Amino acid sequence: MAAPNIVNVTTITGVTTFHAGIAATTGGKGALGITTVVSNAASSGKVLKINSLVAAGIAATTGVTLQYFNHVNHASAGSTVSIGMTLSVPTFSTLAVITKDNSVYLEENTSLGIFAQPNTGGTIDVVCSYEEIS
Repeated sequence: MAAPNIVNVTTITGVTTFHAGIAATTGGKGALGITTVVSNAASSGKVLKINSLVAAGIAATTGVTLQYFNHVNHASAGSTVSIGMTLSVPTFSTLAVITKDNSVYLEENTSLGIFAQPNTGGTIDVVCSYEEIS
């Protein structure tokens, strides 16, 4: 099943997850250093509705890239789509990358990954709020 019918759901569970100190990549698309923020397993029987993803700039101003992966394996060439590319996160501030106004659904065998831009001098923390729908 790719995604359940969200009109006739039996369960909606709210989840908030966080990742501190997001790493910079060592190269381009599909490169090492990508942190998986949320992943929906291939046979989960769920769809995940991402309601918010907030990036916090810790220390120096830095950039962040958020990508949608249509396979859990980030190394798959051609399997990523950027949702935000080199977004600037102000020093000691936050940036709302995904909000309820532009929510994203993750079907089975998909995930969201994020990485900090190299050579920017800061680190990124992210908080993600989503619903598991089945």
